[in-house]
Amino acid sequence: MAGAIAYISRDTDGLHWKKIFETAFGPIDFRTVKEGLGNTDDIEIALAWKPAPGLLATFKNLKMIVSLGMGVDHLLIDEKLPAGVPITRIMDDGLIGQMSEYAIFFALRHHRDIEKYAASQRAGTWKPEKFVDTIDRRIGVMGLGTIGQDTAGKFVALGVPTAGWSRTQKTLPGVETFHGADGLARFLARTDILVNVLPLTRETRGILDAKLFAALPKGAYVINMGRGGHVVDDDLLAALESEQISGAALDVFNTEPLPAGHAYWAHPRVQVTPHVAGSTNPRTASPGVVENIKRVRSGQPLLNTVDAKSGY
Repeated sequence: MAGAIAYISRDTDGLHWKKIFETAFGPIDFRTVKEGLGNTDDIEIALAWKPAPGLLATFKNLKMIVSLGMGVDHLLIDEKLPAGVPITRIMDDGLIGQMSEYAIFFALRHHRDIEKYAASQRAGTWKPEKFVDTIDRRIGVMGLGTIGQDTAGKFVALGVPTAGWSRTQKTLPGVETFHGADGLARFLARTDILVNVLPLTRETRGILDAKLFAALPKGAYVINMGRGGHVVDDDLLAALESEQISGAALDVFNTEPLPAGHAYWAHPRVQVTPHVAGSTNPRTASPGVVENIKRVRSGQPLLNTVDAKSGY
């Protein structure tokens, strides 16, 4: 008999996933952390988003952990993560599309001076802003995984000069690519709007710091939809104060929810959104999860497995 599937997230109730699995497998033993997990020895597969530290280690017969997001840092911070249990991440075309939409929206909002026009409207002032040609507003995407590649490709389609930076060398149509420590400075020097979609790893934590901001052209704009841990908050606030950075759109934060009274909330040149740039869509994410459940139960190699050492 197949083991139980556990849904471990306090953000949603998991009913969409239950219906999807019932359609794929018939009647199932589906448990949620909200309703109670029962005897955890029965649990074979865990779909998890920010599980309590040590919880997964109590599942003695666990065969696969599925991250309910495309990132897995929320799992890898658990020092008691069960050794030898494969971790897979979802590949969600819907989420990928949402992320690129977010980047495009805030990049164009900055490029077309929409915030300035909103202020002019509030003041009842007819004030055309200085025209900036699209070819003079250069996009730089940090992180060229699935999301970064999709985002960069869509900027190319809009006719925006687009570059990408990654840890290892990548080649993308229409995108000027840079890689490694040697390529980072050159990438930053030609970037007017920086879009961060890097995974959060030991190497990338705190990468958006004073040194990086100083390497951008003065007045550059920052869009962070990677992880809050990429940003050194005091450094970003100082760069905004000096106008080295003209503004920022931030979807993720070092502490979530963003604490009341944090400087970002009221900053006139910071846009805050509550980690909604991309939300897992069960309809588009489920095919790969269903396939991996079939594979784990039949002893076949799994898809989209995570290398815990690299962090993705």
